[in-house]
Amino acid sequence: MSIPVVDFSVASLNVEDISDVELQELSRELKEAFMEVGFVFLKNFGITQAEVDRVMDASRNFFLQPDHLKMPFRKFSFPISPHHGWLSMESERLNRERPEDLKESFNVTSLHPDIKWPSSEAAPGFQETQISFFHRCKELSLRIMRVMAHSLDLDPDIFLNAHRLIGTEGNCTTLRSLYYPPVNSEQAKEGQLRCGEHSDYGTITLVFQNAEGLQVRRRSGEFVSAPCVPGAVLVNIADLMQRWTSDHFVSVLHRVLLPPAGDCSSTRQSVAFFVQPDDEAVVTCIDGSDKYPPVRSGAYLMERLNYSYGRA
Repeated sequence: MSIPVVDFSVASLNVEDISDVELQELSRELKEAFMEVGFVFLKNFGITQAEVDRVMDASRNFFLQPDHLKMPFRKFSFPISPHHGWLSMESERLNRERPEDLKESFNVTSLHPDIKWPSSEAAPGFQETQISFFHRCKELSLRIMRVMAHSLDLDPDIFLNAHRLIGTEGNCTTLRSLYYPPVNSEQAKEGQLRCGEHSDYGTITLVFQNAEGLQVRRRSGEFVSAPCVPGAVLVNIADLMQRWTSDHFVSVLHRVLLPPAGDCSSTRQSVAFFVQPDDEAVVTCIDGSDKYPPVRSGAYLMERLNYSYGRA
């Protein structure tokens, strides 16, 4: 299995009008990738490498600060949006059968004006680049979901109608900057990874990465490495979309490995946009079957997050 690379130019953010004729081939390619692999690389999608570099640079400046300067922005410290903010090393365990993950992260879940952000002196451009990139990823995600609906011969707005509140308190879609610091593999706990095996929770995820290390599970159960494709964004199906489409599109396990033995200096960064339906949206099988029972988006997300933080 290799992850397909698909040209998204006919539906790029740089394109205003998208015709059904132009969408035919793109829809076919996306449908095939999401049914067979669950992941796809998109190129020519409209977000520039300069935009990606800016958000990566701003995030890295924040992560490289001492922990005591990051503590005021930690996750669970914002009553208006408890999932917004910084998570320190070994705060999450996405695979409960392994030790805690060796990564830091910063979640942008709320754009509310009362949310507190790192100062421009400590992390230059952090707030501006994060908010701008959030909006760009939102626009791209909506375009991708429209093409996905087209590929299944559905109403083009069927998925979009459940994502109307992205960026507000009624939706938990999250822009997550991730930093994997240097680690000595020989000193890590037994079985510890930079990020344990997991599937994503919502509808789709966009991933921008600057180094290898991500692995995706084949149907056979074997994990294969996802390369870094210059100028491409990696898109994968998440759990609620698999339920929504009655397993037409597949949400598969993935993980981030430790660096090779002897490599004690390499870092890894990624920026992921986890798309979640509105909290009150009820996801039911679009084919009318009862393969999965209806589930409320917000309740499903809370159940999965509680598991990751050891609260389940």
